[in-house]
Amino acid sequence: MIKVSNETLGKAFLDILKDVLFFPFWWYSVGLFKFGRVLLIFLGNREKVLAWSVWAGNIFTPMYGLRDIQGVIISFFIRIIQVVFRSIIMLFWLTILSAVLLIYLVFPPFAIYEIIFQLK
Repeated sequence: MIKVSNETLGKAFLDILKDVLFFPFWWYSVGLFKFGRVLLIFLGNREKVLAWSVWAGNIFTPMYGLRDIQGVIISFFIRIIQVVFRSIIMLFWLTILSAVLLIYLVFPPFAIYEIIFQLK
């Protein structure tokens, strides 16, 4: 049988108490920063997959090297359509990530409220 001294138990209890009391400060400072960085990386990866900046940057460049007037007009309108649809998809992802961030921010107070509500 393992014997544990009262001093060790006291240190463990204080360490756990310190972690529990420090958690809200971590959640809204370091945790929020790390979570926000993950969301921005995810959004950046979505932009890379959609290649929105590539389509928007080449909007006036003819596709397939067609330099005649029909090729330029068709390329311009196709790229406009692509940029619009890709913008809608990026807006969708931005909305989803904003909702996830809002849930992250609201979760601890909501959890505390629910715990107090259940204890009554």
